Parts: sequence; structure tokens; C-alpha cells
Amino acid sequence: MQDIVFTRQSGWIPSVVREDGQLKLMLAAGADANHEPRTFTFPISEAHLAVIQEDLARHLLLWSAALPLCEAAGTRGHLDENVAIALLNPILVAAPADVDALFRRIPWDRSRLIAHGADINLLQRGQVCAAMRAASETSNEKRAQEYHADRRRAERGTVLGPLDAAILRYTGQYLHGATVPRRLPDAVAPALLPEVMQVITTAEQACPGMRIARDPRRGKRATDRRDWQRMEAAVAAAVRRAHPGLVDDAVRTVSFLMCSEAAARSRNTPIDDDQEPAGRRGDFGGHASKTALSFTDDKGVEKKWLQDAPRSAAAEFWEFVGDRSAADNEVFTIEDQELGEGIQLHFYADSIARITTLREGDGTSDPQYRVEYSLVDGIAGYRHLVSAFVRGGCAALEQHGPWTSDVAEFERARRRRDTRSS
Repeated sequence: MQDIVFTRQSGWIPSVVREDGQLKLMLAAGADANHEPRTFTFPISEAHLAVIQEDLARHLLLWSAALPLCEAAGTRGHLDENVAIALLNPILVAAPADVDALFRRIPWDRSRLIAHGADINLLQRGQVCAAMRAASETSNEKRAQEYHADRRRAERGTVLGPLDAAILRYTGQYLHGATVPRRLPDAVAPALLPEVMQVITTAEQACPGMRIARDPRRGKRATDRRDWQRMEAAVAAAVRRAHPGLVDDAVRTVSFLMCSEAAARSRNTPIDDDQEPAGRRGDFGGHASKTALSFTDDKGVEKKWLQDAPRSAAAEFWEFVGDRSAADNEVFTIEDQELGEGIQLHFYADSIARITTLREGDGTSDPQYRVEYSLVDGIAGYRHLVSAFVRGGCAALEQHGPWTSDVAEFERARRRRDTRSS
């Protein structure tokens, strides 16, 4: 039978229980194989209980020193009671100087003490007893997380200034650089907010009109990596020029904010076909816009488009790609069966083939095709080619060459390009 003898306001600070007539310190730490919290106990005396009740700092120090023993027990091992008991007098009874000396020799959980208000500078100097003078029963886990985030930065040689820290707090990336950035002005000290907003304004002015397009080759919500990289570079360059004292972490988070917001706008906009540059619309070799098209993927799935559909052919095609594209499905075809022409997009190779029927097949012979290949420069290149074909057929693609029907020569050109880009 187990009775609670003493517990503090915070439920995670170890409690003292009486178990079969014996006083024990009980603490929760780690998890078992089923991810359920584990509970450990080890014997203490009445004298130890008196110190635990009266001295919050010593209680927290004991907890900090016992946690590594619990972690060492793993998911199913036993707590080393002998080592735990050996900690009691040196932590609860010894003079402060001796406690400080002990903590220089044993493993202990620094984050627990920091979360409960320990002075970080004193902890770093090894003065653990003095550091705990401001200790509180209330835990501030964010304080401990920020300490560890600063430690990780220091290991990379990065030390944040006040403005750097304020920018990271504004974007919500102070703790985790992989977190999607947001705008959190309330997280910034009022005195620093105007400076933060100056940096943000610099970033916004660096990318007017820039956008990050969708990239259906990688899924319905994927965006163009090249667009992202262009905007990221533009913002970073402008911010570094205007605010040269900022560390890379601060510059990076501002660029990330601008790019993620642009990407979100793109993801929340329906896929529409890209327009050709002004002055080139309608110049498609004499062909009229398509009236009926067939879209197919490498798995044999087909989708039809007719001219009276509510959306453009290009928009419907890219929607089809976003739905169907996968690592094992990277070849898509657009075909005008009536005119006997089409294009085949090879996403795995950044290339395209335009296919024209030279002679229809009959009962005695197979159809004859002219197949020409060209390299494609990313998703933007694919969008231009698809739009051109939809509006003007294979003839409209001539200006987007060079095209070659020599497969061997095309493969050599593709390998040369891949070598240059690697």
C-alpha cells in the first residue's frame, strides 16, 4: 500500500510516499516499451523528508541528480537504488560548496533546474546552490527549451544579439529552425519591435512581384524549388545589405518567412495555365486553340478535356499531374487525336518529346510518326511548353527548341547538361 506523505504544487516534482511503512522518494521519468511513463522509488529517511519539505532548492537538485539514473534504467531496467541513496546526504545535508563539488563530478539534468528558475550564468560557473536561490515550484519549460536552443547555436559558433533573438521570436523560430515561420509581434519586446519591423519591411521590398509557383510534378501542394531559391536569395541579399550586423540565423528566418508566405499563397490558389509573355500570345504557327485533348500517365490512366470545359486545358492537365504524379509515374502525355499530334513529358529526365503523325495506319501498315526531343528547364519550362501546345499544337513549340530526332545526340546533350548541373 502506498500513501502520499508530501507533494508539491507541480505534479512532476518528486513526491514522498510511505510504502509498506517505509519512506520513499517517488519520481516519474522516461517511458516503458509501450510509451507509458515509468515511476521509480528509492528509500529516504525522516531527516531527508524534513529537508525536502523545507528546502525547495535542495529538493530540485536531488531531482536533477536522480533523473539520469532513471534514464539509465531504460524502458524496463531497474533504478540503481544504491547510487540513488548515495546522493541523498551529499545533496540534502552537505554544505553548499560540497554540493557544488558533487555536481561537477556526477551527471545531472540541467534543463529541470533551468525550467524551475535557476540562474543560468551561475549554473554554467558550477555554483548550483547559488543558482537555485530564485527557484520556483512552477515550471517554465519554454525557458529550458530556449537554453538548449542557444546551446545548439553556440556549438555552431552562433551567438544571438538582441535584434537577432527578437527576429527569431517574431517568426516563431527561436526554438526550432524547422518550424514553419509565422508573424508573432506579441512575442517581441515592445522596445525591439520597431527594429524587427524595419527588417521585415526590407525583406518585403526585396521581392515585390516575385512568386513561388506550384510544381505539380511533386504533388498537389508542392511548389517550385527554383522559385523558392530565387526569392530566398533576393531577400537574404537585401537584408544583409541593409542590416549587416544580423547573424545568419536571423537572415535565414526572414527569408524563410517571405518564401513560406509566398508558397502558401500559391498553394491556396487554383492551378491555372501560365500565360505566354506579352507579344507572343496567338503566335502559334497558324493553328487554332485545341478543342479536345486526351491526358494520360505512365500507368495508363486517361482524362479527357473538351473546349467547353469550365477550366482551361493546361489547368486541367496540371491538376491531373498533381493527382497522379509519383516516383514511379513520371511520364505524362497530352494528345490531340483528331490532328494526330501530341507531347510527352518526361519529368524524370527534364525532357519532352513532340510527336506528329505523318501517316495513319491502315490494315496493312502501322502508323508513321515523327518524334523530336528537347531539354526542359524546370517546371516553368514545362508550363510554357504545355501552354504553347494547347494553344497552337506542335508547330507552336518550334520557338521553344532546339529539337532533334536523333536519340543518341539528344542523350549526349542531356548527359552534358546533367554533368554541368551536378
